Amino acid sequence: MSVQAETSTPSSSGFLEVNDGHRLYWEEFGTPNGVPALHLHGGPGGTLGSSGYRQRWDLNRTRLIGFEQRGCGRSSPSAADPCVPKSQFSTQKFIEDIEALRVSLGIDRWIINGVSWGTTLALAYAQAHPQRVVGLVLFAVTTTSRREVQWITESMGAIYPEAWHRLSSFAQQHAPAYDAGRIRLVEAYADMLWSPDLQLRDKASHEWALWEDTHISLGSGEVKRDPRWEDTTFRHTMTRLTTLFWARDGFCDPPILENLDRLQNLPAIFIHGRSDVSSPTSTAWKLHVDWPGSELHVVDADGHGGAEMVELWTNANLKMINHAS
Repeated sequence: MSVQAETSTPSSSGFLEVNDGHRLYWEEFGTPNGVPALHLHGGPGGTLGSSGYRQRWDLNRTRLIGFEQRGCGRSSPSAADPCVPKSQFSTQKFIEDIEALRVSLGIDRWIINGVSWGTTLALAYAQAHPQRVVGLVLFAVTTTSRREVQWITESMGAIYPEAWHRLSSFAQQHAPAYDAGRIRLVEAYADMLWSPDLQLRDKASHEWALWEDTHISLGSGEVKRDPRWEDTTFRHTMTRLTTLFWARDGFCDPPILENLDRLQNLPAIFIHGRSDVSSPTSTAWKLHVDWPGSELHVVDADGHGGAEMVELWTNANLKMINHAS
């Protein structure tokens, strides 16, 4: 089943002023009297794109909110701006932004949708404010734990040894602390991408982008360049925020999987691809096992997304709306 939006134009949109001088772009689809729902995009450092997420909802019954996380997309200042300090970015600040947006829109409780990194943020927000959450629908599940980051940045070199050799060799050449074995590879890239040396930063962003394209290519037969990397602002935003958050284990302390007691009374539906080499199914499975009443749907043929997963996402949102009504 697919629920199509009639228009790609939001019913309303705007910018919300939050702390540290940041302005968040937000948009709304659906009906003002519908069940409130929030969409959290991937990354860290992604955008809402063309707002395709709206197609996964019955907009006749939903008040759907999307926003671009601080430093991302139309929100400002951009994380690509060399004058913006990295101290202005953390999961805790993102959670504060979500709460500020909820209050400004006059919403009491809402369904939380998350995609990829957005699932980590959704879980962290729900743990901080469970009384504000109706339920969660998570697509391509991650928790940004040390184990997951280790897998995607280092252990996966066993699958793509040529690409990982290039990634690590660049760090050996340009990050002395990594060459000396004092820091992890992801920490080396975070240091380079937040370096005052703008030339080094740009080169490192290209290397990290190539690694991203490589590890999501499993099963496709070839490495395809994401056209968004051609946009320098997007490339710098995505690579800077991704490495910063991954180097800090998503700023989640305690780790999400060790703090599930606050979520036990909330309904949740998890959708994951068996072939998702970037985010192993074991994370979604662990989350499901330790969360009584949750549902887990694993699609054998899909990876970090896919047609069957999208169909399940749509159905899960309809189920959650029915639960909230």
